[in-house]
Amino acid sequence: MNLLVVKANNRPASEAVSSKMYETFMNNIEGVNVTTYDVFAEDMPYLGQDLFNAFGKIQSGEEMTDIEKRILAAKQKAMDAVTAADVVVFVFPLWNLTIPAKLQTFIDYVYQAGYSFKYDENGQLVQLLTDKKAVILSARGGIYSTPETAPMEMAATYIKNVAGGVFGMEITDEVIIEGHASAPDQADKIVAEGLEKVEAVAKKLSGVLV
Repeated sequence: MNLLVVKANNRPASEAVSSKMYETFMNNIEGVNVTTYDVFAEDMPYLGQDLFNAFGKIQSGEEMTDIEKRILAAKQKAMDAVTAADVVVFVFPLWNLTIPAKLQTFIDYVYQAGYSFKYDENGQLVQLLTDKKAVILSARGGIYSTPETAPMEMAATYIKNVAGGVFGMEITDEVIIEGHASAPDQADKIVAEGLEKVEAVAKKLSGVLV
């Protein structure tokens, strides 16, 4: 099995819970081929006109600029990483109610008609990555699982809507660690219990009985 871990936090594990989740997962996964795609370490120009200019120059045969070459190469690398994976593990924090911009760029690279989805002759969405599974590991300092706060959460919700709803990946596991910042007196317990769940997911994917 080929497993792609999309790591979307460059803060150290001593300071960031989602980085702790990444480390815990990596320390407990075994028996599978694991590749990490670190969105903060990759050269990932933001989606915009440079990409569309590059597409046009491919058609016309014109010489591309450095930024156009970079964004094409980065987009292809992200797509190739997903193509090679049987399971994609997204590890990310909630920042300002949403995902880090670098993770958004990764999604933008993969969110391509003809690759991850298409429209049929009736204009209906057809999911094209239904042969893949996805795992969501995310941390958020506040509580966003109540009826009042859930509508504000646009990180895990977004990834599930895109990976599951548009791409068609089967979301097999989801671990959310939340509330450790809003309840500092309980933070150690909240994080420890969450990391136990992350460890269990890793061992499940490794085929280890837990």
